[in-house]
Amino acid sequence: MAVIRHSFTARPIPADLLARWRQVPPAIAGDCLNRDHCMTGRIAPLAPGMAITGPARTVTPMAGDNAAIHVAIALIEPGDVLVIGGGGDINIALIGGIIMECAKGRGIGGVVIDAAVRDVAELRALGVPVFAAGATPRGPHKGFGGEIDAPVACGDVVVTPGDLILADDDGVAVVPAARMVDLIDACEAKLADEAAAIEKIRAGTTTVELQGLEIPAPI
Repeated sequence: MAVIRHSFTARPIPADLLARWRQVPPAIAGDCLNRDHCMTGRIAPLAPGMAITGPARTVTPMAGDNAAIHVAIALIEPGDVLVIGGGGDINIALIGGIIMECAKGRGIGGVVIDAAVRDVAELRALGVPVFAAGATPRGPHKGFGGEIDAPVACGDVVVTPGDLILADDDGVAVVPAARMVDLIDACEAKLADEAAAIEKIRAGTTTVELQGLEIPAPI
């Protein structure tokens, strides 16, 4: 088995900052990141209402093999979010009930995987949020290896260990670690602006007026 583990020293997110980020939906973060850093729509929650806010740990498994995922789960800290590349391949499930039982016991904050899962009913019952590209009963091999704690492509976004993962029913957004502090104020301001806009709409303002658009004359 050739699992490559890169050096990574986690920098804990201050509790007050993490609490503020928990109030920010991925859509708001994506807007404040210039509509960028949002994973493709194929990455979706296994059940409505699942949500994630936490720092990323990353895995790039070899095709059809989940050995590196087993190793990564043994290394995670409580609250970590495991982000797993997989190139969108939904022909082989890379996680299932057994591995997620272990992950739950380790205190995992959630899983985002650009590949398939299985034992979906079990995963939903565990209560650990899982966002995946699909599901299949076909299981993986173990022993070919992979890479841990290196930048990974997941849902067409590059995720670096320590980046902040935000996920809800809309999907997944990634806040670069270097932007976590300076971006939160902009996200909170955006939330306030949207709340004010909704109040104006309820009072009769149209979205055309809010957006500064024009209704063209008929031709």
